[in-house]
Amino acid sequence: MRRRSLVQRGALVLTLGLLQRSVLGAQNATILTVRVWPAPEYSRVTIESDTALIATQTLVTSPPRLAVDIAGVTLNPALKELVAKVKADDPNIDGVRVGQYSADVVRLVIDLKQGVRPQMFTLAPVAAYQHRLVLDLYPLRNIDPLDALVAQIAQPKPASGASAPAASDPLGELVAQRLAKAPETPPPPAAVTSGPASPGANLTQGPSYLSTDRLIIIALDPGHGGEDPGAIGPGGTQEKDVVLKLAFLLRDRINAASVKGAPMRAFLTRDADYFVPLHVRVQKARRVQADLFVSLHADAFFTPEPQGASVFALSQGGASSSAARWMAAKENKADLIGGVNVKAKGIELQSTLLDMSTTAQIVDSLKLGGTLLGEVGRVGKLHKGQVEQASFAVLKAPDIPSVLVEAAFISNPAEERKLNSEEFQIQLADALMRGLLGYFGKNPPLARSRTIG
Repeated sequence: MRRRSLVQRGALVLTLGLLQRSVLGAQNATILTVRVWPAPEYSRVTIESDTALIATQTLVTSPPRLAVDIAGVTLNPALKELVAKVKADDPNIDGVRVGQYSADVVRLVIDLKQGVRPQMFTLAPVAAYQHRLVLDLYPLRNIDPLDALVAQIAQPKPASGASAPAASDPLGELVAQRLAKAPETPPPPAAVTSGPASPGANLTQGPSYLSTDRLIIIALDPGHGGEDPGAIGPGGTQEKDVVLKLAFLLRDRINAASVKGAPMRAFLTRDADYFVPLHVRVQKARRVQADLFVSLHADAFFTPEPQGASVFALSQGGASSSAARWMAAKENKADLIGGVNVKAKGIELQSTLLDMSTTAQIVDSLKLGGTLLGEVGRVGKLHKGQVEQASFAVLKAPDIPSVLVEAAFISNPAEERKLNSEEFQIQLADALMRGLLGYFGKNPPLARSRTIG
């Protein structure tokens, strides 16, 4: 009996010691910086510290606000900066209040513009980041990629002048018909263009297609974003910024292009500086029934010498080279750096469902990659003369030909300057547009109806 009492007393002392150590560790935590990433899909608040933080959250529905208590820290200038980092155009956050709630607890009160589903989680140190406490605020109504695409297509284009007539927009008319449940007959096609005119651009019209009322949808995936800057050049250029600019240029060309009976439309997996998990990028492309998926990146290496563009497709087996294997491993770490809540409901199942690549998808991806590589090689140096393959997570849509384009080596000072050059970005967007049209020239989309809504 006495022995049992001693054992219990020892266990109690050990437990109290561990608790004390945990509290003392939390008390020593210092907030290093705070960041806010607004987006219609969700707004993210990140609090970075030198030690893992312990926090609790309380959601109040009327008026909507979220209280977050962070234990073991004191209010410092970094935390106070959070108030000023919330912008007026944040779609979810109206403002933030912060104060010392008690001797060892700081309370954040996030005033909300609408009801949200908050997710709070911590991230271990990775890359340039130390410990992070992450608050993701999702609107109660999920943003449907298909709804976003319909809204984009249905939005009327402003006239170039007060007296100028509106340009013919067969794609907009087509969507209007779909939304109004009009008869299935598509509007007569207007004059075909393949992209907005740019100095020296000579984009040719795509081939003739079977008459069909379907849309040709290209999913453009600007890599990285938000917490994940991607590669950073010697001059400080961030990959996430240059690929987003390139995506906008290519989007404009796709949206202005049409072929006989087959208007084209681009869909961006992100259109601002926020993080999108790899599997969500693929899900978005599948939701809008994309015909092709093109992920845009800017390569990097440990040394400044490597240069040139590359195109990658998925591999069901081993990588085509050790460099391709290394590149896939690096790109697949985006979720770790960008910050994914691994405990979120269904995330493991979603990832598993997308890990079902097919031989047909890979064959078509190699065809697409080869056409793009040939056009990109006309405007700059190629790192490899053939499409490489590796197990890129973002290319695992089982039913969409998918490629990853590394536009240049951002780690090479000369190529970093090119990536920041508007002239080079235009040339690259023109080349990719020619590649897309060239692919459809040899692989016309099936004459099936694609309905929206």
